[in-house]
Amino acid sequence: VQLVESGGGLVQPGGSLRLSCEVSGTGILFSWYDVGWFRQAPEKQRELVAQIMSAGSPNYAPAVTGRFTISRDISKSTVDLQMNSLKPEDTAVYYCNLKSQVADYWGQGTQVTVSS
Repeated sequence: VQLVESGGGLVQPGGSLRLSCEVSGTGILFSWYDVGWFRQAPEKQRELVAQIMSAGSPNYAPAVTGRFTISRDISKSTVDLQMNSLKPEDTAVYYCNLKSQVADYWGQGTQVTVSS
């Protein structure tokens, strides 16, 4: 299983970015996985940003609720994160995650920098 993130970059405060994660190797089992986005800022622990359980609604970290939206396209095996109203404190490396009861997969990460 491989996860490849894209869409990171430099954006001014208040701006928007859309991250995309392309998943390969799961085949039709993609819908069975919990999918999520995590982030890790310098000298901080990796933290959950947003997640969609295999049979549930999305849930978000309090810091991003109302600004970020996670979505999953089962037909394309992709997981996107729309980020609006970005703040400097959103600066971090963002990682895509795919998890089941027996497996836990991570992408290589994509840098998001929010700065004027």
